[in-house]
Amino acid sequence: MNIQSLTIFAAALLIGSAAIAAPVKSGQSSLGAVLTDEKGMTLYTFDKDTPGMSNCIDGCAQAWPPLMAASGAMAEGDYTVIKRADGSMQWAHKGKPLYTWGKDAKPGDVTGEGFKDIWHAAKP
Repeated sequence: MNIQSLTIFAAALLIGSAAIAAPVKSGQSSLGAVLTDEKGMTLYTFDKDTPGMSNCIDGCAQAWPPLMAASGAMAEGDYTVIKRADGSMQWAHKGKPLYTWGKDAKPGDVTGEGFKDIWHAAKP
């Protein structure tokens, strides 16, 4: 392989890695700093989940959409990728699966905080 080919290959690896890193950001809300998805929507954790395993399926997952991970997503730092019961992949923070809340209307909303005392805004 020549130098030009190696440079192109290395650039492709870097671009590919950036595209599949955890799509999580930190945003501000009335609760202070919270984790958000790429659109700025608050992410939540569910008390009934166990480390590395989501227990929010079916109707729960419709109301609380999981933060899905693309095929080939790479875990980094506090972020991991877990396998859901249906075989799809989901992002987790410190072992806790991450979700959005369908009733949050705009970035910064935290209407899911404390829902049924089992849903909590994810904190950085």
